[in-house]
Amino acid sequence: MANNMMLKVPVREQDPLVRAKNFDEVCLGYNKEEAEAEALRCLNCKNPRCVQGCPVSIDIPGFIQKVKESDVAGAYAVISQSSALPAICGRVCPQESQCEGQCVRGIKGEAVAIGKLERYVADTAREMGIRPTPPSVKNGKKVAVIGSGPSGLTCAGDLARMGYDVTIFEALHKAGGVLVYGIPEFRLPKEAVVEKEIENVKALGVKIETDVVIGKSAKVDELMKEEGFDAVFIGSGAGLPRFMRIPGEQALGVFSANEYLTRSNLMGAFSPASRTPIMHARKAVVVGGGNVAMDAARTALRLGAEVHIVYRRGEEELPARKEEVHHAKEEGIIFDLLTNPVEIHADENGWVSGITCIRMGLGEPDESGRRRPVAIEGSEFDIECDCVIMALGTSPNPLIASTTSGLDVNRRGCIIADETTGASSKEGVFAGGDAVTGAATVILAMGAGKAAAKGIDEWLSGKDA
Repeated sequence: MANNMMLKVPVREQDPLVRAKNFDEVCLGYNKEEAEAEALRCLNCKNPRCVQGCPVSIDIPGFIQKVKESDVAGAYAVISQSSALPAICGRVCPQESQCEGQCVRGIKGEAVAIGKLERYVADTAREMGIRPTPPSVKNGKKVAVIGSGPSGLTCAGDLARMGYDVTIFEALHKAGGVLVYGIPEFRLPKEAVVEKEIENVKALGVKIETDVVIGKSAKVDELMKEEGFDAVFIGSGAGLPRFMRIPGEQALGVFSANEYLTRSNLMGAFSPASRTPIMHARKAVVVGGGNVAMDAARTALRLGAEVHIVYRRGEEELPARKEEVHHAKEEGIIFDLLTNPVEIHADENGWVSGITCIRMGLGEPDESGRRRPVAIEGSEFDIECDCVIMALGTSPNPLIASTTSGLDVNRRGCIIADETTGASSKEGVFAGGDAVTGAATVILAMGAGKAAAKGIDEWLSGKDA
């Protein structure tokens, strides 16, 4: 029988004043009793709109039913049919605009906490020692996957289940892509969650080679012609940061969010024992309003700074998840909305000393559907700071495309690939995730990796025929 509570079972979190000074995970998740009580809110709809809202089409009512029955192993088996990274998705997916955004319970109350239930199942299954089972039969074909982020891991995992011999090539010294270098520890624990999810992918038989920069260490053409790979999937992400090109951007103390978060997350630079230093700012300004901006701001806060987020639109237009904005505000981050930087100032030694901003108003909607920000003449003002972090989005690194014959890209440098199959302009080469779309979400990258795995299998099967 369904639980008719209109509101979700509350999720335990660290106190804001405590967590603002540590890198421990903010959300503590559900225990067994809480998860089963929340699962009972699911109505088991005959036409589950939540599944339609999931980019990897998890059987959501199916796994929630298993949670109701206290069958975690069964719930994990259901999720694993569609997702290779459930503990990660349960933490960082924008459920409010996807599965939960479609939930019928959300019409007159709060949607079922699908993400928190997915996290509970994945975490509990890990504690129980449940691991995926590799296929018993191999098909004799080899596929190379470039990049070990969410799209690459998903594509590799699905192909391994189909019997393919899969090798992932990762440019950095640690696998995980944006999951490791881009998302902070307090949102996504690396050792306890990310590394364990990667181990599950490896348990399917996937091999991972790190410190291999495709385009330099080896080229895509060489993988196919000389290394004997039957197909290649490019899931190399979008790691090339964007800047505003305003005066003073070259000052010392100006970072891209990409560099700032990579130093902290991947290199552990927040630790005094780290050999990779990171600036412990007194007052930091983060430019941007997306999830990456929230991550950078909350990281700078934990490193001891007073933090301002400067964003040219209003709160309703903030692209970050509402949960992340809520957490940032709770922790004391200051939001300077309808504000846009026009110049960065430096002291006599070349270090950032402040930033000049201008007030903005909102005009007519632009191509994205959001109201276009318009500068208000004469409204300039200064913010004193010693650090500026630009969180304005990223583009794909052009290295792979520029060293691969016959691979078409668009004007933004993104690889052109079929949305349904991931097939690129080069036969046998498939692509997905941020390398194709530009910076997007983890779950959308996973969906693209899943589609490409199916496309690769169909292409290779048809080739045989």
